[in-house]
Amino acid sequence: MTDLRIALLGAGRIGSLHAATLTTTPGVADLLIADADPTRAAALAARVHAKALDAPEDAFTAGVDAVVIATATAAHADLIVRAAHAGVPAFCEKPIALDLPGTARALAEVEKAGTLLQIGFQRRFDAGYRRAREALRAGRLGRVHTIRAVTSDPAPPPAEFLPLSGGLFRDCMVHDFDTVRWLTGREVVEVYARGSDAGAAVFREQGDVDTACALLTLDDGTLVSATATRYNGAGYDVRTELCGERDQWVVGLDGRAPLTSAEPGGPGAPERPWPGFLERFEGAYRAELDAFVRAVRGALDSPCPGREGLNALLIAEACELSRARNRPVGPAEAAAAAGLG
Repeated sequence: MTDLRIALLGAGRIGSLHAATLTTTPGVADLLIADADPTRAAALAARVHAKALDAPEDAFTAGVDAVVIATATAAHADLIVRAAHAGVPAFCEKPIALDLPGTARALAEVEKAGTLLQIGFQRRFDAGYRRAREALRAGRLGRVHTIRAVTSDPAPPPAEFLPLSGGLFRDCMVHDFDTVRWLTGREVVEVYARGSDAGAAVFREQGDVDTACALLTLDDGTLVSATATRYNGAGYDVRTELCGERDQWVVGLDGRAPLTSAEPGGPGAPERPWPGFLERFEGAYRAELDAFVRAVRGALDSPCPGREGLNALLIAEACELSRARNRPVGPAEAAAAAGLG
């Protein structure tokens, strides 16, 4: 297949990173950029030597081979459906939609059209996570009995983002939920989640929490603790510990992990802790777009199909329901509560 003509939809923070990546990705011939703000699209296109479109919907009449969707979340589902109806493969940042019915409707259109859809769970492409998965699947850890996942932001996002985010479970911890399923190949059968809104008043005003903890039970009995916070002033911290009968592996424990040992003579705080997710996962973002391009060209199947977005969101929804009802909840109950069979 010849090199691709790709449209990037969304010229914000993550869109800017993707634009720089796509201009150097093998197999990409032309890059077109569109945004709800045409001025922002034109500025980004000028920086990366691409072509600007007037609006995201113009991509579907521009003869593109694929689209990369990095717009505001509210536009994701509609653009996914437009791509499906146009027969155009799509990569979309998570989430597909902020609710289960909207996610299911978009996926139904994709599946009816038979088009390729890849969801942006970038941790699947991180070198550390991939090595840990290989070790686990090869049996090097033995039976894994406990998994501990940590996702900690150094500071809360802007207040105007919170109403659009879907909340801590859907926006942040959904990455951990996807990663646990991908690492283990197991399904979550029950969650028990709690949250705290002791930080800024905006979290309480939005019905959100700034810190959360969830206990997940997998279908083989493995126990998973997942914690997240918006207030980790030491830096951006993403780690996953896999604890087995033979060995223990940890992802994210490197010289930039924002940790200080309390042991005499132990390591102090790193000089350059990770400041945020774009820096921590820069290599993973590049790898996932390279995989998307290769999938569009027929070299491999989608490494993160659309259904994976629904599966992770189901766990996040179960956590929200558990927090509200103060009891364990299964993904099936969350699906039923959302009107999905």
